[in-house]
Amino acid sequence: MPTTASSPTASGAGGTPIADVTASDSTLRRFLHGLPGVDAVGLEGRAASLGTRSIKTTAKAYAIDLAISMIDLTTLEGADTPGKVRALAAKAVNPDPTDRSTPRTAAVCVYPDMVATAKEALKGSGVKVASVATAFPAGRAALDVKLADVRDAVAAGADEIDMVIDRGAFLAGDYMKVYEEIRAVKEVSGSARLKVIFETGELSTYDNIRRASWLGMIAGADFIKTSTGKVAVNATPANTLLMLQAVRDFREQTGVQVGVKPAGGIRTSKDAIKFLVLVNETAGEDWLDNHWFRFGASSLLNDLLMQRQKLATGRYSGPDYVTVD
Repeated sequence: MPTTASSPTASGAGGTPIADVTASDSTLRRFLHGLPGVDAVGLEGRAASLGTRSIKTTAKAYAIDLAISMIDLTTLEGADTPGKVRALAAKAVNPDPTDRSTPRTAAVCVYPDMVATAKEALKGSGVKVASVATAFPAGRAALDVKLADVRDAVAAGADEIDMVIDRGAFLAGDYMKVYEEIRAVKEVSGSARLKVIFETGELSTYDNIRRASWLGMIAGADFIKTSTGKVAVNATPANTLLMLQAVRDFREQTGVQVGVKPAGGIRTSKDAIKFLVLVNETAGEDWLDNHWFRFGASSLLNDLLMQRQKLATGRYSGPDYVTVD
């Protein structure tokens, strides 16, 4: 089975051992800029083509349940209250009270100050608590502040940490600063799995998304994540396809498997199934599990539940059938 490791040793672009690419600013830059350039037309065409795949009814039922089990059910608003978080936790554990066969979601994702509330509400359920951190969503804070944010979340019981990279540093070409911040967050996260958010909508180019993906993986990310959901462009089939290619290639070269989490803008069952096709056709079946693939979403679950009931009963219940988050 693929492993998770902090010091991959296989060779990367240009034949440089992965373990050596962070020896200096220059070696890291040389490695990242030595990655193959992205054919934007080819990438978008491939993503669009995979999105047209037809799914049989039995496969659709399986895909809907799989998608539900992959959701990080998320509330990241200034108006979040303990009551709202407890209600969201109850929905994560029992998404459809009329059908106990409905899968639980993978996690509930909240701000650090709501982790303890979520942890208590989810006790014994198997649903994870994920916490955004590192001055989410902008990441504009000193490193000690970011690390304190992570420590607070972990101390409160977070099973997973969703950190944001310093996009300003990345876009300025200060890759070593980004690498060192990820490494520092990884260290203070302890046993909590680390999801590294790139905010792909701010990285401007597909080449930058590929570089960020490899940088995050080299630094020890357990997951690479598209977006915060707080900007205009979030997860898209094309940027997610590119990240899936990156994790596939990284495992081929290092033996280390890394998860992928598209987040923001995925609202319908049709969209979710398109993303699952991308996973299957690009990274492969090993990633079709909530340990390796997640959806960062809030409204997606409701549509999945409505489509699930339609498949089971032949009737479409409409939005009144599900709870409003």
